[in-house]
Amino acid sequence: MTPVNLRISRLTKSFGGVRALDGVDLTVPMGQVHALLGHNGAGKSTLIKCLGGAFPPDAGTIEVGGTPYTRLTPRASIDAGVAIIFQTLSVVDALTVTENIFLGQEWTRCGRIDRRAQENVAAGLLERVAATCSPRDRVGELPMGQRQLVEIAKALSRSASVLVLDEPTAALSTAESDALAGRVEDLRAQGLAIVYVTHLLSEVERLADAVTVLRDGRVAHHSPMAGRTRRELVEAIAGRPAEETPKPPPASVRAPGSPRLTVDALHGPGFGPVTLTVGEGERVGLFGLIGSGRTRILETLYGSRPAAGGTVQVGDRAVAPVRPADALGAGIAFVPADRRRQGLFPLLGAQDNVTLPSVRTLARSGVRALGAERRVFAALAEMVALRPARPRLPASAFSGGNQQKLVLGRWINEARQVDVLLLDEPTQGVDVGARQEIYRVVASLAADRGTAVLFASSDPEEVVALADRALVVAGGRVVGELSGSDLTEQALLSAVHHAGPSAGASTAGAAASSPPAGGDASAVTETATAPPSDTDSDVSAVTDTDAATAPPSDTDSDVFAVTDTDAATASPSDTGGNSSAVTEPAEGAA
Repeated sequence: MTPVNLRISRLTKSFGGVRALDGVDLTVPMGQVHALLGHNGAGKSTLIKCLGGAFPPDAGTIEVGGTPYTRLTPRASIDAGVAIIFQTLSVVDALTVTENIFLGQEWTRCGRIDRRAQENVAAGLLERVAATCSPRDRVGELPMGQRQLVEIAKALSRSASVLVLDEPTAALSTAESDALAGRVEDLRAQGLAIVYVTHLLSEVERLADAVTVLRDGRVAHHSPMAGRTRRELVEAIAGRPAEETPKPPPASVRAPGSPRLTVDALHGPGFGPVTLTVGEGERVGLFGLIGSGRTRILETLYGSRPAAGGTVQVGDRAVAPVRPADALGAGIAFVPADRRRQGLFPLLGAQDNVTLPSVRTLARSGVRALGAERRVFAALAEMVALRPARPRLPASAFSGGNQQKLVLGRWINEARQVDVLLLDEPTQGVDVGARQEIYRVVASLAADRGTAVLFASSDPEEVVALADRALVVAGGRVVGELSGSDLTEQALLSAVHHAGPSAGASTAGAAASSPPAGGDASAVTETATAPPSDTDSDVSAVTDTDAATAPPSDTDSDVFAVTDTDAATASPSDTGGNSSAVTEPAEGAA
């Protein structure tokens, strides 16, 4: 009989009156990849944090390697042999690979760190996970896939017997995802018990030996993967038959309205020139592989990156955003891909995250109107199906899909008027149910308010589901356009791979694209490309011309003074550095 590395029995955890886990059981033997699935808010994150010692469970036991625990601390979890690789990696960019692997467990000799011995061991660990980086490489200079392997090597250095991977491919390219899958298979063969949390059913079909589905904090389904179909998994996650599962919003059947966003020959470091038009109420997708330049285009339109030339118009107004406040003043809003670092104020409550840019708009005679803010948040929570709809709950406590709804809700609530909405990877790390809800909200925003939506995605399924029209991006330029019946996953992949990393270097102006007349399908048009530089984005997306003062402290009053500052420019981060912008409201203030 195969030894059991991890056994969780009747685990229960509540937050206030909300039961996040309700008698959850999970068993993972040695040498098994066990997929953990479920909607955002189903309890997956809470289960992982109980296992990692971040949350103490209210009841139940966690057994690791035959030793039962009623609760774990982070140190006890590591000592027991549990390693958790979160979606947000914990590596330190300024340190070398070796220094990251041995951080907190340095080897010393005669009172000094034995660097040579550490590098020798690190080299063996990197070889074990088939990493191509060197022990002396600076982690901040490595691609995301290699950073993730460094995290896994660090876990193995601590003799982990249980490895938890939380959305491990969310920020990886296709090639990096394939490579990681190979490493997971290798680690399974080495005898690790692997809990694999993902929203991508293709990964489950490829890697998982068994699957457990959580829904509303309970185990809704558990079985071996052999013989399971994707339809069965979708039904288990959704809690309803597949034929009742909501379909993606259909593409607009009407032709797009007058141009709402017009971009002509825009170019900057690593991309361009780019020419495109997005009509009123139209949803246009920028499809491209990682490094294609699609994110740079959005960030330049938002003023987070400098433009070297070109023009931008919103309606009939020429705009030249050199900072996010300029873009917001012109009616352009941006939801970044990295919501934790660039979109959320993690220590603030949900209501403050949503209403922060609108505090001045809602204020009465320069005095903050908390009642109006509550009404705006309540309407937004109902519109996007936020779960739980608790205004004072810190944003960091929400699941990934609901965090994305908070960031999106900041710009689409009833207090905002946005002409152009830019979205970068709008459902990255979001489960299938929350993904459908976000698609519905974006489609309704375009149809009901006439908002022009321009989004970037590396997921062809998402582009087909959400876009009226798709522009294929490679080498920093638009190299093709697809719409109507031509807009399929196969056609997108064919277009982007046919363009390749160096799809010619002529016809700089051939990237022009505008809405097709009458919604007719258009053929894929090849144009020139130039390879972009591949630096990572590190810009803030929470800047506004509207000022927000610190939320009120403990009081029952419904209004508070608002000072006449010009910008709430603090950049949120997962280090909690947002507290300078605004502090969390007290119980009576929300």
